Amino acid sequence: MTNMMETAQTELREMLLNALGRLTAEGKIPAEPLPAFKIEVPADKSRGDLATNIAMASAKALHMAPRAIAELLAGELHFGGTYFARAEIAGPGFLNFFLDRRWFADTVTAVLQEQDDYGRTDGGRGRRALVEFVSANPTGPMHVGNARGAALGDGIASLLEWTGWTVEREFYVNDAGNQIEKFATSLEVRYLQRCGEAVEMPEDAYQGADITAHAEQFYSEYGDRYRDADSQARRDALVAYALPKNIEGLERDLRSYRVEYDNWFRESTLHADGRVKGIVDELTKRGYTYEQDGAVWFKAEQFGADKDFVLVRANGIPTYIVPDIAYHCDKLVTRGFDKAINVLGADHHGYVPRLKAALKALDVDTNKLDVVLMQMVILLRGGEVAKLSKRSGKAIGLVTLLEDIPLDAARFFFNMREANSHFEFDLDLAVEQSSKNPVYYVQYAHARICSILRSLKQEGLYTEETAAPGDTPQETELIRHLADLPAMLAAAARQYDPSRVTKYAMELATLFHRFYDACSVKNAETPELRAARTALCRAVRQVLRNAMAILKIDCPESM
Repeated sequence: MTNMMETAQTELREMLLNALGRLTAEGKIPAEPLPAFKIEVPADKSRGDLATNIAMASAKALHMAPRAIAELLAGELHFGGTYFARAEIAGPGFLNFFLDRRWFADTVTAVLQEQDDYGRTDGGRGRRALVEFVSANPTGPMHVGNARGAALGDGIASLLEWTGWTVEREFYVNDAGNQIEKFATSLEVRYLQRCGEAVEMPEDAYQGADITAHAEQFYSEYGDRYRDADSQARRDALVAYALPKNIEGLERDLRSYRVEYDNWFRESTLHADGRVKGIVDELTKRGYTYEQDGAVWFKAEQFGADKDFVLVRANGIPTYIVPDIAYHCDKLVTRGFDKAINVLGADHHGYVPRLKAALKALDVDTNKLDVVLMQMVILLRGGEVAKLSKRSGKAIGLVTLLEDIPLDAARFFFNMREANSHFEFDLDLAVEQSSKNPVYYVQYAHARICSILRSLKQEGLYTEETAAPGDTPQETELIRHLADLPAMLAAAARQYDPSRVTKYAMELATLFHRFYDACSVKNAETPELRAARTALCRAVRQVLRNAMAILKIDCPESM
């Protein structure tokens, strides 16, 4: 797992500390403890590949002007055998460093040697992470927000895998509680109507065509057998018939979206084995509940929440958060995950501190729970808000979305913005085959490289040998970007932000097009330069594949 930029930074830090040591030994600077200093990539690459503020940071401790310290350091640096060619002093005492050509050559070589593993790091050190995402209500089809959540959650899980975590993906099936009761009511009314009963559908029931379809299918199989049955028996039979079909549909639709879950965790198991009741009993035992108006309340303010909240209603039914508390105890205590990441809609912003307050009261380490709040999606067609699929005439959910646009476009577009940003999804742009379409632009760069390499092979000019790369600005900038991949992925994983990957891929495509327009591969001045540029093309192709693989997006070889 090579990280050439990290290697260069580590080497530079050692060079600087060694130079300071020699200056101290020679009596040119006082022997004083030095404060922390930074080594960074400057925004303006013309000022060097790496820069440090060591002279400014140490000025107070050494009782010297920063510029004087920088001049002493510059004179004491030994570049022989390092990845650095030279240093320059800028401004009041910044030291800018320029990488040697060997570093650029070794970066390309590292990509080609590690191939599909290039970019991986081990920051997770094998620790276990559980990423829960989508967890859509199983009483109906998935909406567009679920489509964004699926792409986002799956991208986060992949980033964690690439950075050394052992990851499991989980879907929490809400197969208990109020929504299931409403589901049962909706199915019962449609079934009785199919049996010829004059029954009105409650306004707050589920009105979708899927409910009617379930009732029709149930009737076709059982006829009016349940028409005069006990209402609870009828409702149980309808839910037992329809709910597994819905869950099976969720699994099928998500699999078609390239999302595979390790676990489908059912809320009903928490009720069945007494863990939901056990949460209330344990909080009461610890003295963290009280009764008011017949309901059981949790002393949430005592644990940092904005207000206390109800655990058990006056009718004896637990509120929705109680099984969620039990579920998170299962994640972090029973199953012992080192990190649990939830991807939730932004409307859960008030829910998160309440959940964490209850977990704190139960001595669960809430630092192990991270919640990514995702803003809503607005679909645009023709510059206006789109509400219906052109093909099906239905509200646009995950399934109808994939009828209208390519799967690759959906997964790429939904990861183009940070989760906390509102996202306007341009349906017209997603199907456009031009450089304006970001995913097409990236895929075209990959296909263009494949075409270049095919042409070289056909003309007998292809080689897998490497050579020292050229020193044009286009080549050096492109190789720098290849070197950035490991650090970028590590940062994206820490911040749970797959949008960094799409941005990186678009920038890489841009830099490649810029390189190819300025630097001929086939007609390079020497065979060695042609070999170097061929190797660079292969390295860019590999990194594009790796970046897109994280998002589970295809890289076609021709377009």
